[in-house]
Amino acid sequence: MLLSFVAVIVGLSLLVWSADRFVEGASATARNLGVSTLIIGITIIGFGTSAPEILISIIAVFEGTPDLAIGNALGSNIANIGLILGITALILPLGIASRLIRREYPILMAATLLLAWLLHDRLLGRLDGLLLIAALLLAMGYLVWYSLRDEGDSFEAELEQEIPRMSTGRALAWTGVGLLLLIGSSKLLVWGAVNIATAAGVSELVIGLTIVALGTSLPELAASIAGVRKGEPDLVIGNVIGSNLFNSLAVVGVPALMTDFRVADAAITRDLPIMFGLTVLLMVLSFTPPGCCRIGRFKGLLLLAGFVSYQALLYYLYTQGQLA
Repeated sequence: MLLSFVAVIVGLSLLVWSADRFVEGASATARNLGVSTLIIGITIIGFGTSAPEILISIIAVFEGTPDLAIGNALGSNIANIGLILGITALILPLGIASRLIRREYPILMAATLLLAWLLHDRLLGRLDGLLLIAALLLAMGYLVWYSLRDEGDSFEAELEQEIPRMSTGRALAWTGVGLLLLIGSSKLLVWGAVNIATAAGVSELVIGLTIVALGTSLPELAASIAGVRKGEPDLVIGNVIGSNLFNSLAVVGVPALMTDFRVADAAITRDLPIMFGLTVLLMVLSFTPPGCCRIGRFKGLLLLAGFVSYQALLYYLYTQGQLA
């Protein structure tokens, strides 16, 4: 059991570090090749921040624990909205100035609805994976097209500060090192998480919803707090929406493309409605009252309360022996 906890801690630490190196290397390479800042933010950074979740899900499915993959996707989305945006908005209200970010809201809602529809039969197969990946490509294509037409977006200025400057050779080296360590640390994390679930008598779904999801979200929380302190609210919100978009479409879609697997009933009846509800709440709070595009402290408190209530529900079900 101790070895499994060490594996999870080391796996998460390496996962976070290697994901940062992968994103920095790939972003710097793209910048050196002349790719626009907004396109880097939409595609490379969007994919890179969800790369840990994607790799964890692929490995989990191929090692016969698909519930860990689904729990990872749903739990990360719940933590991103409730924990990350909730805490950052409590520190400093988040104004939404970027026109591009505002257009991502309905896209995220559509992705959430598509995921819910495909999960309702408790089965995910290659056709489902194809639909999810196709939806992701369409969403990315639209956002890239819009960013090319709409110059001077405030999101671009904030992104410009985050993309490191380095030589192409060094950037490619960090990209390769980051990717290799991402794969290795993901396998280590999945191994440890499955062992803990077995020893604790809980399902892989629960481990994915809690330890794995929170572990992969904590670095984003730290980055979001840093973004708020630097006065980059659009970057904070854009990272969360982009991450949730990739989680809903790629983290579930990529493993489904590779193999068929069954989804636990609890994920559909308990966790999916929570994720859907928090996504709807985020949209309502962001644009209420009409004409207001801002998540203030009270709204942040509501989001955080939703996350804490969900964790309390899981704990209560565990103490009653009903946590599946």
